[in-house]
Amino acid sequence: MVTVDDVRRLALSLPRTEEALVRDRVKFRVGRIVYLAFNRDESVLGFAFPKEERAALIASAPDTFLPPDPPDERFNWVQVRTAAIDTEEMRELVLDAWRMVVPRRVADEHLGGGGAGR
Repeated sequence: MVTVDDVRRLALSLPRTEEALVRDRVKFRVGRIVYLAFNRDESVLGFAFPKEERAALIASAPDTFLPPDPPDERFNWVQVRTAAIDTEEMRELVLDAWRMVVPRRVADEHLGGGGAGR
């Protein structure tokens, strides 16, 4: 099971990331773009993810991944149950989400060119 502290340690180690508390929800963003957001009880983590790949991800593990809440469906976003993933899976999801919101040069410099995940 992944905790908000596990995610925080990784997210805050990534260049340009800031933590914010918005309406009692922990969020991580680059500038004004949120790429990670916990629900209020921290049992579900929303993260940036390509819309065109969303349905396949959810279908691959429906007990793990959830569609975004209706107001967020228009965004590149999906959710995961934190109890259903381990720290290595969380690391991949967080890095991929962060890579979606930073310039490629920043990601390449931090991750050593090839990056992680996809």
